[in-house]
Amino acid sequence: MQTYQEAREWIEGLIPFGIRPGLERISMLLDKLGHPERRLKFIHIAGTNGKGSVCAYLTSVLRQCGYDVGTYTSPYITKFTNRFQYNGEDIEEETLLALANELRPHVEEIAATELGSPTMFEVSTALAILYYAKVTYPDFVVWETGLGGRMDVTNIVHPIVSVITNIGHDHMDVLGDTLEEIAHEKAGIIKSGVPVVSTVEQPELRDIIAQTAKEKHATLYLAGDQFHAVPIRHNEQEQSFRFEGLFRTIEPLEITLTGSHQRSNAALAVMTLEVLRQYYALIMEDEDLRTGLRHASWPGRLEMITNNPKIILDGAHNPEGAAALAAALKETYTYQKLHVMIGMLGNKNHQETLRHILPLADTVIITEPDFHKRLAAEELASIAAELRGQHSFELLVEPDWQLALHKLREQTAPGDLGVVTGTLYMISDVRARLLNDTDNEKGW
Repeated sequence: MQTYQEAREWIEGLIPFGIRPGLERISMLLDKLGHPERRLKFIHIAGTNGKGSVCAYLTSVLRQCGYDVGTYTSPYITKFTNRFQYNGEDIEEETLLALANELRPHVEEIAATELGSPTMFEVSTALAILYYAKVTYPDFVVWETGLGGRMDVTNIVHPIVSVITNIGHDHMDVLGDTLEEIAHEKAGIIKSGVPVVSTVEQPELRDIIAQTAKEKHATLYLAGDQFHAVPIRHNEQEQSFRFEGLFRTIEPLEITLTGSHQRSNAALAVMTLEVLRQYYALIMEDEDLRTGLRHASWPGRLEMITNNPKIILDGAHNPEGAAALAAALKETYTYQKLHVMIGMLGNKNHQETLRHILPLADTVIITEPDFHKRLAAEELASIAAELRGQHSFELLVEPDWQLALHKLREQTAPGDLGVVTGTLYMISDVRARLLNDTDNEKGW
């Protein structure tokens, strides 16, 4: 491969091999590379919602404290290189090309075995490990799971702390039919003797996390038990809270990400950092903690993208995400009318997701993301129509997301609020359009 474009096309060309949970191929790949992952300190993050925001908080604070930080996340909002960050900057295209060329012979060798070709995510994960272990040498790697936990490719590493956000209804076609099954999968990132921090709320799921931690002799820090986030104030631009932890209380802490769920995410990050202070002598001054939290940002999550008209982007693509969005719209934002544009993929829990949003809306514009797994606008609209009940919103159907966005902007008068929500694949396109970003490479 001679160019970055060729390297990206090769990696994304592995998408047809699909999502195949299991660690055999990534294990073989890392074995061929001499296990570079063993030289890195990982903070491993799993959960249904909030993973990206927790990654952003951790990265921002650790950098503010003077540490070098690698951050591996997915999917990306703007460009493929977003997945592989070092100190907040994307991997350079030339570096990605060189690492892809190093990986390719090994990938093709494995593809010729009975295991079959490594998947796109497996190759991306191996590339991230090479980037951090052989090129940038960060002090910490903030390491987000792709799907689930136990059999997720990222679970090939042995972290210094495991983090589990909330657990909800997402990817049930892969992870299981019940929340209990999903919880078992997420708990699969818990390693023997490695501390665990979690904001899981449901009692029966907390029991699963606690039991797994006990079996692994891993100390567990649970929100509501060992730490709390107590709100102080909030508005449309920022919010503050008091962190009450097992080791100490810190107040006030300010964040610019809105919604009560972001207080929870921030507290989870703070407790994780507190655990690193206790276990690994992490040096973190209170002022660096405050500054790092305040400067943390995460695109596409309750992001006020334009002010005239006032439009928010929020990738609420499952029931729990939609519930968090609805709560924020009720608690944080003021508006005369609410206009919602939504597009979804075909494998989601659409009824429960829409149930949270529809009662608040004056206008609902149903559209489709420009992505091969999209749900047809007419199909989503029929679900919305069935749920309309006593709600009096205007229902519009426009399959072309660009025309739908034009309609949303027209509808959103001064004093109103527009919301674009649903799959992050559509959020990516809309964000690029509204910011006039010509370098957008939406995708996995």
